[in-house]
Amino acid sequence: MKFTELQIPAEVQKGIDETGFTQCTPIQEKALPLALTGKDVAGQAQTGTGKTATFLISIFTKLLSQKKTGGEHHPRALILAPTRELVVQIEKDAQALGKYTGFNIQAIYGGVDYMKQRDALKAGADIVIGTPGRLIDYLKQKVYSLKDIEALVIDEADRMFDMGFIADLRFILRRLPPYDKRQNLLFSATLNTRVMELAYEFMNMPEKVSVTPEQMTAERVEQVLYHVSRKEKFPLLLGLLRKMGMERTMIFVNTKREAEYLQDRLNANEFPCRVISGDVEQRKRMKILADFKEGALPIMIATDVASRGIHIEGVSHVINYDLPQDCEDYVHRIGRTARAGAEGMAISFADEDGAFYIEPIEDFIKQKIPTEWAEDDMFVHDYKRTKPRPRTELKPHGKGGKPGDRGRSGDKGKPAGRSRSASGSSKPAAGEKKVAAEKPEAAAAAGEATGAEAAKRKRPRRRKPKQTAEGAQSNQPSQPDQP
Repeated sequence: MKFTELQIPAEVQKGIDETGFTQCTPIQEKALPLALTGKDVAGQAQTGTGKTATFLISIFTKLLSQKKTGGEHHPRALILAPTRELVVQIEKDAQALGKYTGFNIQAIYGGVDYMKQRDALKAGADIVIGTPGRLIDYLKQKVYSLKDIEALVIDEADRMFDMGFIADLRFILRRLPPYDKRQNLLFSATLNTRVMELAYEFMNMPEKVSVTPEQMTAERVEQVLYHVSRKEKFPLLLGLLRKMGMERTMIFVNTKREAEYLQDRLNANEFPCRVISGDVEQRKRMKILADFKEGALPIMIATDVASRGIHIEGVSHVINYDLPQDCEDYVHRIGRTARAGAEGMAISFADEDGAFYIEPIEDFIKQKIPTEWAEDDMFVHDYKRTKPRPRTELKPHGKGGKPGDRGRSGDKGKPAGRSRSASGSSKPAAGEKKVAAEKPEAAAAAGEATGAEAAKRKRPRRRKPKQTAEGAQSNQPSQPDQP
């Protein structure tokens, strides 16, 4: 089906033509005819299938078909996404497809200028795309209102549950107009029970659309699995990078610490790379992504924060340096390559721990991952070594101390009343030594008194035995005879 066969406004069709879209993808062919008529849709599709364009075209069509009736500065459409990268990607696609619609599109997410986004949202936006956290922050400050929302989109709904956003999501949904007064679109990689419960609770009899193929992974991705020990992973990675000449490569790891260690070793061996993870500042993350898209950065190391919502054309190779523990993450990782009909290669390393994840992943994707055995000449052992970065550990605070107070490693076992001098030394000053030398007897007496008082306090009380009348009389001292 072609986009020209659908009832799409001319302003939207012009944006579609400029982006180069002509044929509908399977999810677009099934969902767009329903969504363009105003029906609610719950769609299931894997990443890279064109679902973003599906809900953007539907929103633009709905907003153009009716006049604005609410407040001048109130948004008319709300798009919720779980990650900042996904929000940025949706906004970029929205600006391209809605170039001639005249709508003001605003992205709201954390990690960037707080007041700048706040002022832009307060000035007014027709379509707001954001993550739940910052949207709730501005909503509580009454920067904007949700009472005039005409269209709602929840993208990557299953990821919302995985990342713990469901409470925030419900907080926002309960402040929208009634479900029958707006159009609702939900898209997810899996329409499991939790997602469908959310759909039936906040949507108006949604039409369920599923285009999940028998093969979960993209068809044009060539998958390869290498069984290697933990110590052999980096030598094999270097050998593959040198042998295959990977132009644009994404390497996925499970932890931030492993990502940083891998970055140091690759840079030391003349393979420029950068790390993108949840702890990296947002502006730095955007700069790394821009360099990777432009080709200035050939290798990008990422945790699973980057496995969804990032559309980067021309990614030739995806390497699972660590196999993911979640089967769905494997699909999203290798989905970064072979996008929009292109071809790509996904290489996975299975070490002593990763071998346990192979069977669940193969059951999930409903296919066996081809296994290859690396020859000895593929390993590079004469590489430059680097030391791992030191761990940053917080020192425990003592009883009664504040969490922000720093502990002193040398104070263990010392009296609590002793304090340091201004120079930082725990030794007494010269004047204190003189006074102590002049009055040794007084200091000793004070010490004995203090020890006696302490012993007295610790001494257990003894109960006096009860005395009878005879015993009390016999115990009285005898009086001398009176003359």
